[in-house]
Amino acid sequence: MAHAKNHDYHILPPSIWPLLAAVGAFAMLFGAVLWMHDVTPFLFLIGLVAVLYVMFAWWTDVVAESRAGDHTPVVRIGLRYGFILFIMSEVMFFAAWFWSFFKHAMYPMNEYVGSTYVPPEFYQVDPFHLPLINTLVLLLSGCAVTWAHHALVHGGDRKDVEWGLLAAVVLGVAFTGLQAYEYHYLIVEQDWVFGTDKFFSNFFMATGFHGMHVIIGTIFLFVCYLRVRAGHFTAEKHVGFEAAAWYWHFVDVVWLFLFFAVYIWGIG
Repeated sequence: MAHAKNHDYHILPPSIWPLLAAVGAFAMLFGAVLWMHDVTPFLFLIGLVAVLYVMFAWWTDVVAESRAGDHTPVVRIGLRYGFILFIMSEVMFFAAWFWSFFKHAMYPMNEYVGSTYVPPEFYQVDPFHLPLINTLVLLLSGCAVTWAHHALVHGGDRKDVEWGLLAAVVLGVAFTGLQAYEYHYLIVEQDWVFGTDKFFSNFFMATGFHGMHVIIGTIFLFVCYLRVRAGHFTAEKHVGFEAAAWYWHFVDVVWLFLFFAVYIWGIG
């Protein structure tokens, strides 16, 4: 009884994952520099595999801790705060792309101060065609996540939770497929090339970075779907589900800003 736990905090045992995560991230970023200088892509790929493995193993441990009862109300509050801070950091990433896009659109300049900027020639994209369809697809996926969350919190049929998450995953995959089709159209048929102009660079970085988040969020929701099928979440304890829902709604909101700023104002 001398070692009995008499507090609501979770004392973590020693873990190798933080060290492996740091080493993998360093190898991935240093390898990316080597790849950009046409040296070799292998160090980047090794680091990427290491980071992905650490993510899987570390989150597996977190799920096991939750199932063991270590995630008390105090711990769950800390997890929520941590994820909110993570989303805030993601907001700063997108703020950089928006800042660059608006700056070069409203005050374009080349490398030399005062030089004349020649805007690129490109065929305008109809924002109310494929981009609008993609917007509706992503918003519907957000509605599906909200449906699943409501069913879980208010004690509804767990089949509603499963179907809501599955619908969100399918719509997320559809969004990614439609964006890939749009990229193919712009690059192959309209000759848009990343890096040839600040406009093209900002367009592909902003929409591509968002597309990467959609892929990550889709995987996040699919993992939640598998966990729901395994009976992991309850109405009182579902921090992983909440994190996935928050992340997906963040992706929705960012896309709305991209749609109105880039597609309608920028190239519409």
